[in-house]
Formats: sequence, C-alpha cells, structure tokens
Amino acid sequence: MTASHTRPPAVAGMFYPAGPAELHTTVRQMLDAAAPTEEPVPKAIIVPHAGYIYSGPIAASAYARLRPARDVIHRVILLGPSHRVPFYGLAVSTAEQFATPLGDIPLDREAIARISALPQVKTLDEAHALEHSLEVHLPFLQEVLASFTLVPLVVGDTRPEDVGEVLEMLWDGPETLIVISSDLSHYHDYDTARRMDQATARAIEGLRPEDIHYEDACGRNPVNGLLHLSRKLGLHAHTVDLRNSGDTAGPRDQVVGYGAWVFD
Repeated sequence: MTASHTRPPAVAGMFYPAGPAELHTTVRQMLDAAAPTEEPVPKAIIVPHAGYIYSGPIAASAYARLRPARDVIHRVILLGPSHRVPFYGLAVSTAEQFATPLGDIPLDREAIARISALPQVKTLDEAHALEHSLEVHLPFLQEVLASFTLVPLVVGDTRPEDVGEVLEMLWDGPETLIVISSDLSHYHDYDTARRMDQATARAIEGLRPEDIHYEDACGRNPVNGLLHLSRKLGLHAHTVDLRNSGDTAGPRDQVVGYGAWVFD
C-alpha cells in the first residue's frame, strides 16, 4: 500500500446504512432521541460497536453529549479491539483518510508519526482493513463534529500501561477527544448478562482495570488503558446508558451487552 490511499468502508450496508441520506437520518434520529443533559462535554467516552439496530441508541447517548463542542473538538483518538487479526500492541494505518458514506475523514499523520516511536505501536494495515470496531463510530463523529482529524488505533494483546502511554502522549486539551470502542458480555442469557455488565459498569466507574477481564468486554484492552490513565490523571467516569441486545432488537436467550460512559 502507498501512503496516499483511503481506507474504504468495510461494513457499510451491514452494520449501518450504506446510503448517505439514510445514514445521516438514522444517526441524527438516534442522537435526537438521546436524553438532553447539562453535563460538561466529556474528555473521553466508551461506546459500543455493534450494528446500529442493536447498539446505536446506546452509543448515541454518549455522542449526543459532544454536540456543545461541535466547533471545539478538532481531533479524535479512536481505539477499538481487533476482531480479525491477532497481534501484540497497537496498530496504526498508513492511510491518509478513512472513508464513510458521509465523506472522508483525514488522518492526523503527524500524531501517528509521533506515537509510532513507541515500541508498542506498529503499522499494520491488515488490522484496519476489515475491522468494524472503529468504523461504526465514524458516522456518529461526522454528525456531531464540524471538522476533525482522526488517529485510529486497533488494539491487540497489550497491557493497560502501554495503551495509557499512547493516550497520554495524545491527550492534549479540549480540542482532542478520546473514544474507546467496546461491547460488553457476549451470548449469555439476559439476566446473567445484566449482572455481568453491571459489575463491569461499577469497575469502569471505579477506574479499576484489574476487575475487567476477557469475558467482560471485547474491548477490555483499550478500556483498561483508559481506566489506567484516568486513575493517574484524576478523571471521573459516569455511566450514561447500560443495556443489551435483548433491550434493543434481539431475543433474550443469548444477548450482547452495551454500555456508554463519559469521562471528565
């Protein structure tokens, strides 16, 4: 691959609508349905990454809180787990932009070059090519923010300290937003999932990465990296929404958990 390519959508038409007009309307309706709040704009959010019919309303509950910062946030650091390519560390892309049906998002190549000096950061386009955990968030960001650059990071097997080091290097001020992509428990019955996800929510609110394990969240590695750094920096985490696919669009015998958190 050359350094001038665009990463095209991989899951448009599957996880979310492929048509620009339908996608715009779908995302806008979910954002408008989110409960209004006077809370401050968060520095970081944790949001789920399933198909919009399942997790979109939960994600929208956190994204709606960014609307007052539409013209303030100019850079998004987006981390999500790798579902298809196993590797150690955090993977950056060589792309110049990531495309969605709503348009192209330029990557912050200078920031990517800066973190690429860290030993845990590697260039791995294969990790980005088909990964949905980052892609599904891009239309939400395009709807709530006016103009921004992107630092997309697919997270493999790595320590919270290694993720936290990358986040701290890119943290900066109110112009930079941190987005962590993760679903919660997978394929338990409804009541079991609720118990597990409530425990995970308590761990997130308590900034306790040591209490979030493999079966609790598919994005536990980026989540735990944010919790590690938030504890160091004295941030506070708040649960905005906590539901599962049995609440939104699926049966209740095997559900996937979704939550939204804001950090300030």
